[in-house]
Amino acid sequence: MTISMRTAGVLALAGLLTTACSGGRTAQPSGPAPADLSGAIRLVSYTDCDEMLTGLRAATAEHVTPWGLDGMVMTFAAEDAAAGEQAPVAARSDTAGRPHSTTNVHEAGVDEPDLVKTDGKRVITVNRGVLRVIDAETRRVTGTLRLVPQDQAWAPGELLVSGDRALVLFQGVEILPFRAMAKVRPGQGESRYVLVDLSGERPRELGALTARGTHIDARQVGSTVRIVLRSQPAIAFPPQEPDTPEPRLLQRNRETVLAAPIEAWLPTYEIESGGASRTARVGCDRVSHPAEFTGTSMLTIHTIDLNGDLSSDLSGAAPISVAADGDTVYGTRSSLYVTSNPRWWFHGDPAAVSGRPGGSAAPPERTEVHRFDVTGPGAPRYVTSGSVPGRLLNQYSLSEHAGHLRVATTSDTEVSGTTPGTSESGVHVLSADTLAERGEVTGLGRGERIYSVRFIGDLGYVVTFRQTDPLYALDLRDPAAPKVTGELKISGYSAYLHPGGPDRLIGIGQEADGQGRVRGTQISLFDVADPAAPRLLSRFHQRKSGSEAEWDPHAFLYWPPQEAGSRTGLAMVPLMTWGESAPKGSVALALRVGDGGITRAGTIEHPTPRRLNDEFVPADQGIRRSVVIGDDVWTISDLGVKVSDIETLADRAWIPFG
Repeated sequence: MTISMRTAGVLALAGLLTTACSGGRTAQPSGPAPADLSGAIRLVSYTDCDEMLTGLRAATAEHVTPWGLDGMVMTFAAEDAAAGEQAPVAARSDTAGRPHSTTNVHEAGVDEPDLVKTDGKRVITVNRGVLRVIDAETRRVTGTLRLVPQDQAWAPGELLVSGDRALVLFQGVEILPFRAMAKVRPGQGESRYVLVDLSGERPRELGALTARGTHIDARQVGSTVRIVLRSQPAIAFPPQEPDTPEPRLLQRNRETVLAAPIEAWLPTYEIESGGASRTARVGCDRVSHPAEFTGTSMLTIHTIDLNGDLSSDLSGAAPISVAADGDTVYGTRSSLYVTSNPRWWFHGDPAAVSGRPGGSAAPPERTEVHRFDVTGPGAPRYVTSGSVPGRLLNQYSLSEHAGHLRVATTSDTEVSGTTPGTSESGVHVLSADTLAERGEVTGLGRGERIYSVRFIGDLGYVVTFRQTDPLYALDLRDPAAPKVTGELKISGYSAYLHPGGPDRLIGIGQEADGQGRVRGTQISLFDVADPAAPRLLSRFHQRKSGSEAEWDPHAFLYWPPQEAGSRTGLAMVPLMTWGESAPKGSVALALRVGDGGITRAGTIEHPTPRRLNDEFVPADQGIRRSVVIGDDVWTISDLGVKVSDIETLADRAWIPFG
């Protein structure tokens, strides 16, 4: 298993993963029939705090280890690159009529937190704990606001914006499965959400929500933001005495759990607004649970209306909680999905996930899916739950379309080194109303695992990888009988797929040799006009390089043709290279994507870090994002913002961050 630390000063460069491949289209059953891991799972509300305490104590006592609840909390079974479905970058116009790009998000109309936002008139960034507002016309910083102390500036920060209000999301140290996109951040700690007024000459803080727990993700529809956090019970276990046998340690910890008060599980949060603050807990009547749960974590959903009345309470609506584990959030305009894979969160013996005695084998992997209705104001309304076999790669493995939820998963993923495993992938089609399964297509990529997924209407595309990259095309028009229509194998893999115009698909990933060893960034253009025969049209390869866009689609910019009749768009990715001849830091790579191929347009570079008291001012990850405003492309790094001509890439302005 692989653990990766993603702090503000660490970039997961190219994933030098050694994998191999074998392919397949249809499932070939062998041995005993697999366990039924699909079907409905209902959440049930507690009648009172006494019932809740009894249930949580019993579940947690069954899953505690001799070392408490943290024995394996930072260990995962995820190792691979990731990517998936994205809503194409929309071209919007400000009041002056200048088109501008927006954040590259999963679903159109559902915004996601990112490092930079723009409305065409201004560019808003959060960097090292400082929010900055830059006027797009004058290209000057018009306002700054430090939101966290200097010694906490390393904490990752992201933005959501509605009108003249911004919500800045700060989270503690992030620990992720290597190169995974699912925003899993286990452990204890606090997450802080600061509401900022952008209307005046200087940004000012209006209020803040500080919650115990780790931030999973957030989604915004209109001015309403839903935030999902995960917390563990606040239980103080007795100190471990030297030479104490493990059975005795386990017994003491179970006794401690069975004596813990209800407050140990109820999520807490603090609201700061109007110069006052108050601390609150989620009420027992606001907590639900599935039939089986570990008791070792709680999911909480907070609702904030960015344009709401802040005179009394920043939260706007009382939060709700679910006694369940969670790692992935997917949202549409009407639904919020929270999923979990219980085997990701086992503590100590993986058999404890199912409560099996005697150290028996862990249960098969499955993904639980909980759906909430977010069409109305206030807190989400729970609708239904279900499960599918296997585990998700990330949120882009989910897609709600025409009353159905499509879910792409990989099952039996214990594949190590160069020895082929028994893994295979598939797509499960569920009813969005009940989350009961309607149909499935399995047997994809035997011995491989999913590296990227893209759903576009009634079509789906799945990339699996071990030594080569099978791109599977799927027909999903009949929910009861989804099927594979075509397959394309090339060297390397695509970790992220994005529409590149009619019947075109752009893949960003890594080239690889015959043994599956990666050989640098690869950007491919596929012709998917014929679902039975997807074709590779063009490929760009940069040796000894990696791009953040491989594991974070927010780093990818695709600017479609703006002129009538043109079929050439602009694609931009951050590119980090290494080797003796490589430039220092990273650059933004610009590519022209035409109907029949990809050509290199050039690169944009930021100044190298200046010296201060003989020490380099760090540029954590080089260029991180690119946005378009009118005929300018703006690139953002920890050092500042550069404005360049969108056609020639010539410098127009440099805006340094102090």
